[in-house]
Amino acid sequence: MTAYLKRLVSSLAAYQVADVVSKFIAVILLPVYTRYVTPAGYGVVELLANGVILISILVRFGIIEAFLRFYFIDEDQERRDALTRRAVFFLLVATTIVAVILAAIAGPLSKVVLGYRDVTTMRIAVLGLWTFTNLELAYGILRVDERLRLYAIASVSNVLLTVASSVVLVVVAHKGARGLLLGNYGASTVVLFVLWFKLRHRLRPRRGPAEEMGALLRFGLPTVPAEASVYALSIVDRYYLYHGHSARQAGLYSIAIKLAGAVAFIVRAFQYAWPPLAYSVTDDREAARLYGLVTTYYLMVSGWVVAGLALEARWVLRLLAAPAFYEAYAALPWVALGWALYGLWVVFLAVAGRAKVTGRNFPAAIAGLAANVILLVVLVPALGLAGAGLALCGAYVVMLAVMHLLTRRVFPVAFEWRRLAQLTVIVGGLAAAGELALPTSGVVGFISRAAVWALIPPVLLATGFAHGAELAQARALLGRLRGWAGPVSDPAEGET
Repeated sequence: MTAYLKRLVSSLAAYQVADVVSKFIAVILLPVYTRYVTPAGYGVVELLANGVILISILVRFGIIEAFLRFYFIDEDQERRDALTRRAVFFLLVATTIVAVILAAIAGPLSKVVLGYRDVTTMRIAVLGLWTFTNLELAYGILRVDERLRLYAIASVSNVLLTVASSVVLVVVAHKGARGLLLGNYGASTVVLFVLWFKLRHRLRPRRGPAEEMGALLRFGLPTVPAEASVYALSIVDRYYLYHGHSARQAGLYSIAIKLAGAVAFIVRAFQYAWPPLAYSVTDDREAARLYGLVTTYYLMVSGWVVAGLALEARWVLRLLAAPAFYEAYAALPWVALGWALYGLWVVFLAVAGRAKVTGRNFPAAIAGLAANVILLVVLVPALGLAGAGLALCGAYVVMLAVMHLLTRRVFPVAFEWRRLAQLTVIVGGLAAAGELALPTSGVVGFISRAAVWALIPPVLLATGFAHGAELAQARALLGRLRGWAGPVSDPAEGET
C-alpha cells in the first residue's frame, strides 16, 4: 500500500509543477490583468474557455478515457504503440473536421454564445478547441508512460509561453479579453506540435496489433454524456450569470474561481495522477483499500486548503485583484469547496471504469446538473454570487450520493467513514466558527483567522484522526530527515 502511495505522490509532484508555477505567476499578474481587463471582459473569457472544454468532451468521443483504460490491459509495447497511434489520429481527424465547421459559422455562432457578433474572438476559441483536445491526449500519453520529467517540462513551458504572450497582448497591445484567449491557445498550440515531434517514433504508421476502434468507442462513448453533464454542472453557473444577470457578474464569479486555484491545482494534479495508478492495481481487495485511503488523504489536504480560503477570502481579494473585483469574495469559499468535491468524483470515475460500468456515470451526472439548475434559480436571486457557489456545492453532493448508490455493489470501496465524518465536523466547524465570530477586516481579523486555520491539524491529531501505523511512519520519516541533516557538532571539536 505504501508503494502505491509513493507512486501517487511522485506523480502528483510532477503534475503540480506547472500549476504551482502558473498559480505563482497568476498571483503576481492578476492585479495587472484586472486593471487591463474589465469584469465583463473576464466574463467573456470564461464563457468561451469553458465552452471550449465542454465541446472538447463531445468531440473526443471518450477516446482519451478509453486510451487510458486500454493501455494497461497488457504490457506488449507494440500493442501500446498501435493503440497510441490510433487514438492520436482519430482525435486529430475529428477535431479538425469540427474546427473547420465552427470556424466557417463563427459569426452567427458568436451571436448565440456572446449575444453579439465577434468573428475573430470566436475563431480564437475554435483554435483553442482543436489545440486543447489534442494536447489533452498528448499529455495522457506522457502520464500513462509516467514520463514525469517531460510532462513537467512541457506543462511549465506552456505556462511560461502563455504568460509571456498574454502580457504582450493584454498589457502592451491592449487586446483585452481577446488577448488573454489568444495568448493561452497560441502557446498551447506551440507545445502540442513540440510534443508530437517528441513522440514521433510512436506515431509513425506501421503494422502491428491494436485495439479495434469499435472496442475503444464502446468503452469511451458511454462516458461522454456523463462527463459532459459533469462539466456542464461546473459551468452552468457562469452561463446563468452571464445571460440571466450580466457579464460583470459572470466576470466577478470567474475571478473567485481563479482565486480558488490553490484547491484547483490539487484537484487537477489528482485528476491526472490517479487514473493510471487506480487502474494499475490488479487485486480488487487491495484496490478497494487503496481507494478508501486515498479518498481520506485527499479530503484532508483539500479540506484544509478550502478552510484557509474561506477564512481569508476578503484579504485574498483585497491583495490580488483590483477594487472593482472585491465583491467576488462572497463566492470564493463555495467555489473552493466545489473544486474539492469534484476531486471525489474522480475517485468514483475510477471505480466505474474499473468495474466497466461507465454507463452509470450519466444518471449521477444528470442528477447533479438538474440540482445545480434548480438551486441556481432558487439561491442566486436571494444570495447573489454566494448563491451560485452554494448551488455548485449542493449539485456535487447530489451527484456524488447518486454515484455512490450506483457503484457500491459492483465495486465496494473501503471508505473510512469515521475519519471522513471527523474531517467534516472539525474542518468545517472551525472554518464556520471563525467566519461567524472573528473580525472581517484589519490585521486582527487576518491574524485571528489564520490562527484558527493553523489550529485545524493539531485538533485533528488530538482527536485521534491519525492511525497508529501512520504516526509510526511519520516518526520514521522525521528520524530519516534528522539523520540526513546530520548531528550538529561543536566547531572546536577535533582541534588539538
